[in-house]
Amino acid sequence: MSDKTEQLAEFTALVERFVQLANEMKGAGKPLPMINAALMSASATYGTYVAAGNDGCLRPSGVDKVVDAYRNQVIKIQELKRQTIHSEGKDIPTE
Repeated sequence: MSDKTEQLAEFTALVERFVQLANEMKGAGKPLPMINAALMSASATYGTYVAAGNDGCLRPSGVDKVVDAYRNQVIKIQELKRQTIHSEGKDIPTE
């Protein structure tokens, strides 16, 4: 297995752990919007930490970088969803 394949497998496993945790919260009766907001807040907190360290904060350009990274992830996920829907022979819903 190549290094890139191993990294993708590890990344996918980490994503699945976060989704599993969110599903546990859902199972505990927490509202979906609250779970989503909490995950986004945690991601923003950690993204800030990765970019600026524990004692740092982001300049507007740093905020833009974090927002762009999040946007790119959403775009990638939506592309994968469209591919899956298309491969199943289903119509892709419009917004």
